[in-house]
Amino acid sequence: MAFVEHMDDGIGRVLAALDETGLAGNTMVVFTCDNGGSLPHAQNNDPWRDGKQSHYDGGLRVPFMARWPDRIAAESRSDYAGLVFDLFPTFLELAGAPLCDELDAVSLVPILDGGTIDEPRELYFVRREGGPAYGGKSYEALIRGDWKLLQNDPYSPLELYNLKDDPQEQNNLATKAPRILREMSAALRLHIQRAGAVPWQP
Repeated sequence: MAFVEHMDDGIGRVLAALDETGLAGNTMVVFTCDNGGSLPHAQNNDPWRDGKQSHYDGGLRVPFMARWPDRIAAESRSDYAGLVFDLFPTFLELAGAPLCDELDAVSLVPILDGGTIDEPRELYFVRREGGPAYGGKSYEALIRGDWKLLQNDPYSPLELYNLKDDPQEQNNLATKAPRILREMSAALRLHIQRAGAVPWQP
């Protein structure tokens, strides 16, 4: 509780400083998170399954709020599902900088302006945890349309869910939808290969 109060106070100080300097109207402030709440620390991600470190939606779905009084309509909402790194091309576009064609990320400017992004898109997630349960290996998830393929550790079989019919991810369809499983598995391998080809350091 003290941590949340400290965070709220810090955010309030930032917003107050923007008001005091007259910059609030033309400044975009974003609040989000990199993962769902931690269940061992009594956090609650209902109605989504599981929490931090998990590729069920309780570990992936997070709040995303943007405040920009001169541009974003107050109390506007969007059900668009994106990724945190979409902020990078968003800020580039808002600053008038060119966007790199090789980015997987998508600018959220159309959403901020009350529109939509209709281009189909796959959402790829990867985690790497320490300790013997993970062996230093990564585990991945992929969302394509209504379908989601995932692992929650490197050694478990892939699970397949239809998020439209089963948003709480209770019915694993891996053995009941083999064609979708094969297609999603092939797409996931491509994402893993592409990511592995990008050097982390020069």
